[in-house]
Amino acid sequence: MDKKRPKHLDLSKIKLPLPALVSILHRISGVLLFLAFPLLLLMLQYSLRSIETYTQLVGLLHHPFSKLVLLGLLWASLHHLCAGIRYLTIDLDWGVKLAQARASSKWVLFVSLALTALIGVWLW
Repeated sequence: MDKKRPKHLDLSKIKLPLPALVSILHRISGVLLFLAFPLLLLMLQYSLRSIETYTQLVGLLHHPFSKLVLLGLLWASLHHLCAGIRYLTIDLDWGVKLAQARASSKWVLFVSLALTALIGVWLW
């Protein structure tokens, strides 16, 4: 057993395949949505409480940083949706082969980014 095995893995040098990257982004987007849920509920509460809190919320949401945060949450929800549909189709044994999995990963990234850009331009 004179195989030279690495004593430690340098994760920055490992190139992940695209389906693995989509899987990691799916998990990250799920965590972002979970953590942002109380903030979104608070925004809903402020929008419904009174006209004063609604105008304060609208003023806050006109700030570019707030728009950027909401754009990130929009991407997270759209990516999570698209990747979730991809995983449901894989569970149904559609697109399980390697070429199909790579193609569906590309589509997930493209569709989620394109929808984010379109809705972001429309909302900005």
